[in-house]
Amino acid sequence: MSEPIRMRTSRTVIRLLDVEEAEVLRRYRTENREHLGPWEPLRTEAHYTIEGCRLTIEAGLEAARSDRGYPFAVLKPDASEMLASFTFANVVRGVFQACHLGYGMARRHEGEGLMFEALDAALPYAFGPLDFHRVMANYMPRNDRSGRLLAAPGFREGGSTRSAT
Repeated sequence: MSEPIRMRTSRTVIRLLDVEEAEVLRRYRTENREHLGPWEPLRTEAHYTIEGCRLTIEAGLEAARSDRGYPFAVLKPDASEMLASFTFANVVRGVFQACHLGYGMARRHEGEGLMFEALDAALPYAFGPLDFHRVMANYMPRNDRSGRLLAAPGFREGGSTRSAT
């Protein structure tokens, strides 16, 4: 990853965060803690601290440098607020050339079409410069909004798995 990855939409800029932006990530996490909680793994209190956010950003930058994952922030154009996040994670290279897509949207910006707008910019990047052949997304079927979001850019259901919950 020689040049920083940056995508733009009419209302956002999409990129990896810099360590100096830990406060922007912390604010997003704390403001959306309750909202995103049912869809995310259990989090420790450290997840919501400046230091926890710095460590997350550093790990994300290293993952991108080593082509293991790409944790993107969807920001207002002036980068003053994080609106959403998505990650191309679990990168598999070789013949498969695939990744998993995970995402979250700030509660106060739900229903504005921002996540669709972000994915509309990011998927061509995933299939272009990142050279993925497949982007897979898992979501909880009870999350209707997420299912509709994935259907819009053409994700197809490939099957379901049984889980403990």
